[in-house]
Amino acid sequence: MPKFPRHQIMSLTGEQARHELGESYGPDLRLGELLTPELGEVELGYGTAAGDVRLRNAIAERHRVRADDVVVTVGGMHGIFLLAYLLAERGEVVTTAPEFPMTRSAFETVGASVRVVPVGFDDGYQVRADAVREQLTPETKLVSLATPQNPSGVAVPRSVLREIVDAMAAVCPDAYLLVDETYRVATYGDDQVADTAVQLGPRVVSVASLSKCHGAAGLRIGWVISTDPALVERLVTAKFSTVVSASPVWGARGPRVRAGACHPRRA
Repeated sequence: MPKFPRHQIMSLTGEQARHELGESYGPDLRLGELLTPELGEVELGYGTAAGDVRLRNAIAERHRVRADDVVVTVGGMHGIFLLAYLLAERGEVVTTAPEFPMTRSAFETVGASVRVVPVGFDDGYQVRADAVREQLTPETKLVSLATPQNPSGVAVPRSVLREIVDAMAAVCPDAYLLVDETYRVATYGDDQVADTAVQLGPRVVSVASLSKCHGAAGLRIGWVISTDPALVERLVTAKFSTVVSASPVWGARGPRVRAGACHPRRA
């Protein structure tokens, strides 16, 4: 089996359809919407491994954490891969099916054993805490969830996440809960944006990006948030060891993307 298996989802970047009714992200931003005079002052050096402090401050403010809790990555997928490599290499992972296929690939690529919690149409794609607990063992290193989920769009209630955190503390206290929050700011109408799961404790890690909701996937801006300083240090080292840093344009001022919610249309 190839180290990095090829997926049909790669066609999303290789083929540009004029109209895509089933796509899960917003319309692409144009460069003219982002450019500001300040970009002329940007020095095109390496920048920092953790990411520009101005950008980390902006991300931290919206998650009510410290800038030192934030590691900027080359898209959310880079963050997921680093976490898989650091926390689950040849270990045990509990996750759902369906899920974003490249997330599952990251776990398989690092040789993890994957235990699956199935969710489907008949149960409204709801993740149940008891179903997750049934798959936990003392060998579990990582539990991976997304809220709202991709592709169902169903959110995991905070109360359920709390139950899962409590179950992990009892069964596999050294494991981490990875929560993909790429769609966290997606809301209907005047609904409030859900609180980030990272507030549930130091063993909860949040990953997100400027891709799906904000239409800025080409900027390749993602982030990992953890209130565990030791994990943050490992992430910064791993990032430096894989991509060194990334474009300093990230911190020039940041794309002028509204910090609130993106609003999907009702079916």
